[in-house]
Amino acid sequence: MADPSEVDRDDTVQDNGRYDDSGLSHPGGYRAGGAAVSRGTDYEGWSVGRAVPGQGSDPHAVPQPRAGSGYDRPARPDGEPGPATGRSAVPERTPQPPTGYPTGAPDDPHRRPNPAPRPQPPAPSSAPPAVSPASAPAPARATASVKPVSGAAPSPSPAPPSDTPAPAAGPYGEEGGVDAYVSRETPSREEDDPPLAMEAMRAVQILNPSGEVTMPRPARSRIMCVANQKGGVGKTTTTVNLAVALALHGNRVLVVDLDPQGNASTGLNVPHHAGIPDVYDCLIDNVPLADVAQAVEGIPNLWCVPATIDLAGAEIELVSVVARESRLSRAITAHPEKFDYVFIDCPPSLGLLTVNALVAAQEVLIPIQCEYYALEGLNQLINNINLVKQHLNPTLDVSTILLTMYDRRTRLADAVEQDVRNHFGDKVLQAVIPRNVRVSEAPSYGQSVMTYDPGSRGATSYFEAAQEIAERGVKLGGAA
Repeated sequence: MADPSEVDRDDTVQDNGRYDDSGLSHPGGYRAGGAAVSRGTDYEGWSVGRAVPGQGSDPHAVPQPRAGSGYDRPARPDGEPGPATGRSAVPERTPQPPTGYPTGAPDDPHRRPNPAPRPQPPAPSSAPPAVSPASAPAPARATASVKPVSGAAPSPSPAPPSDTPAPAAGPYGEEGGVDAYVSRETPSREEDDPPLAMEAMRAVQILNPSGEVTMPRPARSRIMCVANQKGGVGKTTTTVNLAVALALHGNRVLVVDLDPQGNASTGLNVPHHAGIPDVYDCLIDNVPLADVAQAVEGIPNLWCVPATIDLAGAEIELVSVVARESRLSRAITAHPEKFDYVFIDCPPSLGLLTVNALVAAQEVLIPIQCEYYALEGLNQLINNINLVKQHLNPTLDVSTILLTMYDRRTRLADAVEQDVRNHFGDKVLQAVIPRNVRVSEAPSYGQSVMTYDPGSRGATSYFEAAQEIAERGVKLGGAA
């Protein structure tokens, strides 16, 4: 042990492993003999201007910590600071095991843990005789400490005496005085269930590269009209993604784009510029539907009848045509091939084009945006469907309701969902389409979300909706 005369009094090491510099606490700068300052801890509070006991109200007195703060050190008769008292009090000659909380203090979950303890020499089996503070030798200057490398576990402390249980080594204090090392790289999920692997599994399930029939085919053709007189509720997006999902899993699907905007043709990457044969020729000039339908590139078993800007004038031209409400129905019936599903994308209106779609269809699929405006116009749509059913198409039925643009962060979306489910019951699909940016990005690449990002939430939701529709088709008339 070093000679006490050779030890710098301004930089000492306490028995609890902390550096104390007695001069750093003076408000006017460095002054020897100041209050003990721990370099390894944060201060819970200083009482600035508080005089040392016995010095009265001297303005130049060294400030002392507040009583009970854990760092108050009463002065000894010789003027030197005495041993620490309060929560951080440690017996003067008895080394303590490194724990997250001071010995003898109640566990406080809000207390900041002490820094990593330094190695302590083993304590003797029996306590030495008491030594007066004045005659106690000052400890030797501590050597340079080695900081643990980032990411590596800290070096364990020397073993305490045999009569003291060995604490767990680590820089993080835990409740009950036990330290535990916690790695920040610990994964939040099980290692056998990484998110990227789950997304890849969903993508393979949706794309179905083997081409097997994984969704049951209906015994008869199902002609579904996707209608809602309110715009922006997801009619075209629903038509495109459901058609692609069913076609990828073994069903023969035809999409009829009856909207003059031609968004369904864009989503399936089918040319629909001026001069391309489209559904307008079928309605006005009686062109066979087989001569107008185009195969969708990259998607087997999927065909599309495009729509051009010429369709905007069909509403006026159909006024004087005989049997104007059933022109589309006759064109679909005359198609030589048999399709499992025929999806008709309707414009956001209740004009003659929508009436043609309702007369040609057997079922109506209504996408409902989870907002109040979409719910408000639903009553008018149901009334028009009932009129068509009474006078033009007795077999028409509202078979499917799909909730779209669901935002789970809002109470309004949940309230709309509950109202729709309470009113329509089992007609509402269990699958709900959330707001997903991938669904909106896909048309700009001429794709559906099923092929653009098959692992996204939007693709997964539309895949589940297509599964429900396919299973309901089996219940209606058995599998093909």
